[in-house]
Amino acid sequence: MKTSDFNFELPEELIAQDPLEDRSASRLLVLNKETGETEHKIFKDIIDLVNPGDCLVLNNTKVIPARLLGVKEDTGAHVEVFLLKKLSKDTWETLVKPGKKLKPGARVIFGDGLLTATILDTMEEGIRKVLFEYDGIFEEVLDKLGEMPLPPYITHKLKDRDRYQTVYARYDGSAAAPTAGLHFTKELLTELEAKGVRIAYVTLHVGLGTFRPVKVDDVANHHMHSEHYIITGEAADIINTTKENGGRVICVGTTSCRTIESAADDTGKVIPGENDTQIFIYPGYSFKVLDALITNFHLPESTLVMLVSALAGKDNIMKAYKEAIDLRYRFFSFGDAMFIR
Repeated sequence: MKTSDFNFELPEELIAQDPLEDRSASRLLVLNKETGETEHKIFKDIIDLVNPGDCLVLNNTKVIPARLLGVKEDTGAHVEVFLLKKLSKDTWETLVKPGKKLKPGARVIFGDGLLTATILDTMEEGIRKVLFEYDGIFEEVLDKLGEMPLPPYITHKLKDRDRYQTVYARYDGSAAAPTAGLHFTKELLTELEAKGVRIAYVTLHVGLGTFRPVKVDDVANHHMHSEHYIITGEAADIINTTKENGGRVICVGTTSCRTIESAADDTGKVIPGENDTQIFIYPGYSFKVLDALITNFHLPESTLVMLVSALAGKDNIMKAYKEAIDLRYRFFSFGDAMFIR
């Protein structure tokens, strides 16, 4: 299976640059994964598309202001340090720019000395291990100095950083938002629960895998970076009980999908706990837990378009994407949504 099999032409003007004022007013393409048939709705219509006894799985990770702009201590050169994954109290995996200037031993100053960083090591794929020094509480310093880590295809300045958070974001740790969840309002979630839809919150901190393109020709040779997840006993019970009672497990976003599929045993039972996952889902994968998926429209040749192709079939996905492009749907993080059922 070739990476190029998942390519498609996307007009640049369809890349959404700004979030809608009303989160739930985005468009919703509904795809039947068995037949390939499509319908066109508004996202808030999801209330009519899920049933009492179904379960929504939401990723409650919270995006940190992970983009830090500073200067190299010895030369004053402008550099960027992008937080990916916390290794210990003050040590992080990071991406840096420009990489050639930030070798082990280099020091970076942020905010006139409020925060300093020392490059400790160069790891796989150019990742830098960095030690931070500061006075006070790291999260407060980061909130003062850091910028929200918007994807590179979003060129507009974000006016309200909360719009790159889900309304249910709770636990700090992500370098990117689980963007399918951006469509939900608190009111919509309340309506869904009142209808009898159960909600299970899991946590997966989105890391490097979101930013790394697939660079190999053969899909099977792609290496996924490790991401950390947590599933509570309560969340596992809700998901497992839903399956036992014949309800559908509907993941909101590919991160929720990857979390529960990583935590499931061979019988499809979700095991609570905390772990790292490198799961790579592409066509040929047999889903153990997930029945349906709410997701955004993804980049060509990305691991995410491969995941949705594993669920609905590549031909159905490519046909639906072409339809979305023809109908001028908005793509990527701030774009419209798809419900694969």
